[in-house]
Amino acid sequence: MFKKAERKQAKLRLALAGPSGAGKTYSALLIAKGLGGKIAVLDTEKGSASLYSDLVNFDVVDLTAPFTPERYIEVITAAEAAGYDTLLIDSYSHEWTGPGGCLEDNEKLAHSKFKGNTWAAWNETTPRHRKLTNKILGSSLHIICTMRSKTETVQGEGKKIIKLGMKSEQRDGTDYEFTVVLDVAHDSHEAVASKDRTRLFNGYEVITEETGRKLIAWLNGGTSVKDQLVDLIADIANAKDMEALHSAYSAAYSTARGDDEAIARIVSAKDKRKSELSPQQASA
Repeated sequence: MFKKAERKQAKLRLALAGPSGAGKTYSALLIAKGLGGKIAVLDTEKGSASLYSDLVNFDVVDLTAPFTPERYIEVITAAEAAGYDTLLIDSYSHEWTGPGGCLEDNEKLAHSKFKGNTWAAWNETTPRHRKLTNKILGSSLHIICTMRSKTETVQGEGKKIIKLGMKSEQRDGTDYEFTVVLDVAHDSHEAVASKDRTRLFNGYEVITEETGRKLIAWLNGGTSVKDQLVDLIADIANAKDMEALHSAYSAAYSTARGDDEAIARIVSAKDKRKSELSPQQASA
């Protein structure tokens, strides 16, 4: 069932990628401060985020190896339950390339269960990584992820050595999951968007609190969640068959995540429409 497209209010999904020393953590904290609200940090970088505690107020979990997807999911779930507004994952790369991350776990699994066949092992490793991706996408928090970039060093003008950020250390295609991906240069600490659904970024810029403020203004500029739920509950009430009812219910439930009162209304609407549809389909 088609209807007019409209932009809805959303939670931020932002990635900051760059080589070591580019200022990813510092930039991410400034953005989080500009977004406003309570900030939590998942720190895999041996306390590096806490070096900036005099500039930004936040709470931190220092995560050590093994960097499994499941441990990341536990921290996100805890941050949601604790009522934080923004979670900074610093860094997301460890879940993929770090000790106990997906690459290392997949290698161990291949040798212990699949006779060294790493391709076969991915049948078990990929769903674990995907659960983390889905958790990030479906979270009620604004989420900012830093990602390390594989580094290449080149010689610039006057024989100056320049450190360039290259491919991010995460699974191929990870960039597609984010609303915005900013690549941070090592020397200038300026960022340029390699992906930008907001259309707020044009060329290189230094990240400040204002970056976060303009992002939150964009995020809040769409249709409110309350208005979305009115439409979604109407879709449930008007569902023409069980398949349409299931689809409408899933969309509404996902939108209402964390709002017990709204979920109760959604379940009630679903049960009512289901009871109405059952006699119709039985006689069809």
